[in-house]
Amino acid sequence: MLLCIDTGNTNTVFSVWDGEKFLTTLRTATEHQRTADQYFVWFSTLMAHARIPVDIDEVIISSTAPRVVFNLRVLADRYFNCRPLVVGKPECLLPRPPRVDPGVQVGPDRLANTVGAFDRHGGDVIVVDFGTATNFDVVDVDGAYIGGVIAPGVNLSLEALHLAAAALPHVDVTKPAQVIGTNTIACMQSGVFWGYVGLVQGICSRILTERGRPMKIIGTGGLAPLFSQGDVLFDLIEDDLTMHGLTVIHRYNKENNADER
Repeated sequence: MLLCIDTGNTNTVFSVWDGEKFLTTLRTATEHQRTADQYFVWFSTLMAHARIPVDIDEVIISSTAPRVVFNLRVLADRYFNCRPLVVGKPECLLPRPPRVDPGVQVGPDRLANTVGAFDRHGGDVIVVDFGTATNFDVVDVDGAYIGGVIAPGVNLSLEALHLAAAALPHVDVTKPAQVIGTNTIACMQSGVFWGYVGLVQGICSRILTERGRPMKIIGTGGLAPLFSQGDVLFDLIEDDLTMHGLTVIHRYNKENNADER
């Protein structure tokens, strides 16, 4: 079985792929101090709870937190007896290389989103990924990543608002009952929720104008379903888009390495 690991700045997600479907998806906080042994204890305990055998023989990693990768490599080597494929490293092949400025390193999660979106929907896609940052990934007609937009993440914006204005409390991200808030919390919730609805609409509209062609808009990330309530922002919402992209990249590398042999 294939273990797909997507490490973001806030959370790390483990998904187990049996070749046809994901058997389980597990989430933990991203902590660079966590050792390979700690990862395995956490992972194997939850797998046992779900009554899924730990029969991992292949690993692929996407990480925006470089300091975490070393311990994940050790995890794959020590407990699964395999060398992991790391997206963004030279040895990891992509179906289509990104077309960006020379010397620019594209985030592995954005590459996985691009590959996953193209595999499912073809080209001309905008992926809106709600993570620590809110990323807009533009997929060309042939499946290449051609650039995008990075905006502050929703929770990051709320945290900055709280830190910069001591009188403002922490609030949950939710759709408010009305736009005009009648108390501090309602005002903040309205500003964040409708502000991000406007941000997504505005940026996607400008991308569509710049591209001059119809494009599908796919929402992913934990908060995508929430923001789909605000308006018709997305054509589809796909929670597992990044993980699906990792399975496609892994399969592509296996096939091409087999051809070389």
